[in-house]
Amino acid sequence: MSALQNKIDFTVLVKVVNANPNGDPLNGNRPRTTYTGQGEISDVCIKRKIRNRMQDMGEAVFVQSADRSDDGYTSLSERASGTIKEYASSDDYAKRACEKWIDVRTFGQVFAFKASDKKESVSVGVRGPVSIHQAVSCSPVDINSMQITKSVNGEPSESRSSDTMGTKHFVEFGLYRVKGSINVQLAEKTGFSEEDAELLKEALRTLFVNDASAARPDGSMEVVTVYWWRHNNKIGQYSAAKVHDSLKITLKENVLIPASVEDYRIELEGLPDLAPEIIPGI
Repeated sequence: MSALQNKIDFTVLVKVVNANPNGDPLNGNRPRTTYTGQGEISDVCIKRKIRNRMQDMGEAVFVQSADRSDDGYTSLSERASGTIKEYASSDDYAKRACEKWIDVRTFGQVFAFKASDKKESVSVGVRGPVSIHQAVSCSPVDINSMQITKSVNGEPSESRSSDTMGTKHFVEFGLYRVKGSINVQLAEKTGFSEEDAELLKEALRTLFVNDASAARPDGSMEVVTVYWWRHNNKIGQYSAAKVHDSLKITLKENVLIPASVEDYRIELEGLPDLAPEIIPGI
């Protein structure tokens, strides 16, 4: 595998239509919003989807969803102790974990579990090179709510067959911006390679493949474009903030409430000697 030699920054534009991109469990599972009404998707949610895509592409993933476990383990501690049974030191443990699981060498991981012999504990921290911001919509979003009912009794003793059982919330339309970066110095420590970076790029391009659910029907969430800036050195020609801010997204004139991506003006402010690879989403 080829060692990563260039700092990378990326931005992903995501379109949401009549879907709940990331419900807030502390607010009735309503789509997350800021105090100014802009939609949010947590970085944890985005990393979960990236891990799922990496797993779909045949990679070994440490933090697996319970319903997607492909190795028979039912918890992180079981997976850690059942996979890494012998190690010489904490650094050796971290090295073995990074070699085994792509999400560990991508995002990092804290290992604080009992070792396989159950007599000593493992406490190892790995800092990953890939950082993801929470996604924020480019404009405030409108959230609609819908009451849902059950058509049959859940238990034989129930006398009523059609009671209100909850509420579904969804964003009518939103264009969200996901920002991220890859740090070369940390990539050298975890073994994150050029091939891993290409895999991450493909995972971002196909972020919502196999992600459909009742809250996110198939086609309701779509990656519009991935912008991939590869610097010509390890530390970067410009700060990540300047790179991300070079992508300007504003509402077109006379548009008050956006209803499609076409209602936005999307422009790249050129940075000398740094042009992004522009990849259409799927």
